Amino acid sequence: MNPAGNGREPVARPIGFPALPDGPDGASGPWNAADTLTDHDRLARGGAARWEPLGMSVTPALDLRGIGKSYGSVKVLDDVAFSAYPGEVTALVGDNGAGKTTLVKCIGGIHPFDTGEYRFEGRPVRVGSPRDATRLGIEIVHQDLALCENLDIVENLFLGRERRRGLALDEDTMEEMARTTLSGLSVRTMGSVRRRISTLSGGQRQTVAIARAVLWDSKVVVLDEPAAALGVAQTQQVLEIVRRLADRGLAVVLISHNMNDVFAVSDRIAALYLGRMVAQVSTADVTHRQVVELITSGTSGEPGKRR
Repeated sequence: MNPAGNGREPVARPIGFPALPDGPDGASGPWNAADTLTDHDRLARGGAARWEPLGMSVTPALDLRGIGKSYGSVKVLDDVAFSAYPGEVTALVGDNGAGKTTLVKCIGGIHPFDTGEYRFEGRPVRVGSPRDATRLGIEIVHQDLALCENLDIVENLFLGRERRRGLALDEDTMEEMARTTLSGLSVRTMGSVRRRISTLSGGQRQTVAIARAVLWDSKVVVLDEPAAALGVAQTQQVLEIVRRLADRGLAVVLISHNMNDVFAVSDRIAALYLGRMVAQVSTADVTHRQVVELITSGTSGEPGKRR
């Protein structure tokens, strides 16, 4: 069953089905663990066929192909393929040093790729700066949230993008847009939108950061550890908002080390290991243990992956 409930073909294709055609550049995506991971012991002995590439019937909002990034002699990303689809939460997982932060910074235009192709809604694009990414509709909520504690909610939502009426700020319009955005995310715990950030809880601050990301007609939202350091109740609130973003048709990329959070809200999981994408799989087709093995060893019993 498709976990997104959107009527697409299943994203996993078991061994024995016809292989999906390669893309125009001749490159297939990373291997899919789907139905080849049902018997872990047999796979661990190397007696199974290789993983099959993912197939989707909808154009991805974000599609990266053959991405490489090095800092001096250190190769941080190596031939990485990654896709995020509208209406889905794609969890990007990997151990510390796997390349997640670098990949996100490249997606957001903070660092340029050395090699590879960046496609947005099916067309090749150049993203040379955060402003380029923003123009496309890509918003990134970094782990530090980048909120100004001495400003209120409205001022943070519109920081650097203030609405004006002549020479003066259009406070009424900004307040109304802030209320509408928070209401659209079903956030009812803020009270006044004129509350200072310094008076908000951790979960409320995360909500403001997410609201700022979706205020500007975003199409892709990347969330870097949105539930880190939050309590149980606040984590639940943030995860509900994450799921709600996908239900509104956005492509959501969730970076998290918490497997419970990943399995609670994601439709697909992409696993990075030492700078390589070792799997992109449907969440419904893998277990916690298999994903942890991908994170820690780069394999889950598969005999090899395509180079």
